[in-house]
Amino acid sequence: MDGQRGGRWRTVLSWTALTLAVVVAIVAASMLRPIGTMVAFRILNQLPSSGGPPVAVETADLSGSEPGSLISATTMPGVTRTIEGRALRAARVVYRSTSGDTSEPTVVSGSVFTPRGDAPADGWPVVAFGHGTLGIDGQCGPSTSPTLLNLVNVVRVLVRLGYAVALPDYQGLGTKGVHPYSDARTAGLNMIDAVRALRRTFDGVSQRWAALGDSQGGAAAWAADEQARAYAPELRLVGALASSPAADISGLVNKAQQGTLTGEQRPVMQLVVESLARLHPDLNRDDYRRGAAAHYWNVLTDCSESAAYQRGTASAKLGPRDFTPSTAEAADRLRRLLQDWALPQEPLAAPLYVWYGGKDPYIDSAWTAAAVERACAMGGVVTVHFDPEGGHNPANALGMLDWMAERFDGKPAPNDCS
Repeated sequence: MDGQRGGRWRTVLSWTALTLAVVVAIVAASMLRPIGTMVAFRILNQLPSSGGPPVAVETADLSGSEPGSLISATTMPGVTRTIEGRALRAARVVYRSTSGDTSEPTVVSGSVFTPRGDAPADGWPVVAFGHGTLGIDGQCGPSTSPTLLNLVNVVRVLVRLGYAVALPDYQGLGTKGVHPYSDARTAGLNMIDAVRALRRTFDGVSQRWAALGDSQGGAAAWAADEQARAYAPELRLVGALASSPAADISGLVNKAQQGTLTGEQRPVMQLVVESLARLHPDLNRDDYRRGAAAHYWNVLTDCSESAAYQRGTASAKLGPRDFTPSTAEAADRLRRLLQDWALPQEPLAAPLYVWYGGKDPYIDSAWTAAAVERACAMGGVVTVHFDPEGGHNPANALGMLDWMAERFDGKPAPNDCS
């Protein structure tokens, strides 16, 4: 970028970086805390209802049946009537994607956005944003919410920086089906196909894109990077950014056996077991739950606003032994299932930026360090930012956004794989 453009970007980045980091932190923990705050945000951010219901997007191309093709694309008046969303061109999309486990075709929902006004000559560059844990039920998809489950501020920041944004709900969220929680391969394919769906919905969108995500979404961005070259050769991935990626959480099983799960990891373990039990009907939930976990199981899964208080109370009552596998065989099975989903799976298609903290209460830093080491061994270009005092989210996202802007500008990425 030239000096004038670089200075303008740095000015905008400096005041938006903290906003992005704070919003991402709120969202990443939303499934593991009471959702009363979420309700309050929705009340504060929602403008009085006006206008009509969602209607079909006129520019949407509904032809084709390949991954990324549209089944529907409708306006999002609930979003664009909010203070944060009024500057967005927005659509809720239902599109075709692929299961990372079976390679079978799937149907996924999400939302897509561009700035208003004329696009640059080469189109709006795209950021696909992978959200953190929001739940595992159909109603937990951001596209079902007028605030995108508080992600509207993240979208607004990225759009103000001149990006189009693709926000997948992930398989089983926002649409019927089972959500394979922590299956980064599937979420990564959903992310790639959300970019395709965006380009089929609005005009003036570039082929160049970056993947950005946090926690569950960080793993999705990482997996999208691994799969992009073969799965979407018509798109040009410039890089992927993974903040506190859930690259390999199979270590949760060891901690459950030892009774050392943190208070933050216990609700995560509940979602892992419930999601896998839905995918594998012969998996016995009772092999992995007791005490408060067994008593409050359904409450812990419920991501609805009405269950916010009850879920917060239930999470606080979970004990360190409430998820101890009943037998070594039960532990081994759960561990193998999670290891099958663990990253890395294959070499990277584009540079990867990984941020992680030494005091992350959700994802042990050793797990992330080991995953990065394996990715480097496969020959990838990885920029690593490790904060020994950091928690689950960076205090400042400026470095991540600068790294992403430089990839769009074609600059080589620093490689810490040495």
